Amino acid sequence: MWWLGGGGGGGGGGGAMTFVRHFSRKCAPNLRKINPKVPPQEASSIAERLYLIIKQHGPLSVSNTWTQAKEACISGLNSKTHMKIMVKWMMGRKMLKLFCNHVGSSKKFLLSTLPEEPQTDEQKNSLELKLRTDKPSIRSKKKSKSKRTYA
Repeated sequence: MWWLGGGGGGGGGGGAMTFVRHFSRKCAPNLRKINPKVPPQEASSIAERLYLIIKQHGPLSVSNTWTQAKEACISGLNSKTHMKIMVKWMMGRKMLKLFCNHVGSSKKFLLSTLPEEPQTDEQKNSLELKLRTDKPSIRSKKKSKSKRTYA
């Protein structure tokens, strides 16, 4: 059986291993289809409050996020399990990200907000002006190259 890596001689095993490796992986969960178990308006208000907590207090573990949420008295958040569902719902909407921090031989998973990149029109215009003033014209480059004399 060539797809299990047996038989067939010397060089055929690499493709077979890739084939087996590909089909042994689980599909990634579709985070956009998670049901937050509350009406959409309430889910968005809970998400806003959780987002502010995580943004204010920096990267937090799930248990620290739950502690902060209890102290903030977020209405509509029933339990830690419900908060985890809401966090997954927020990750599906690209509001939060979960990253792993290796501490010795253990791992610590932290929640953080995604970096915000909205720039006002004034900032964009000032950046364009800087680029235009710093960039030398092509004509001056050509003139400076032609004026050079080599001895």
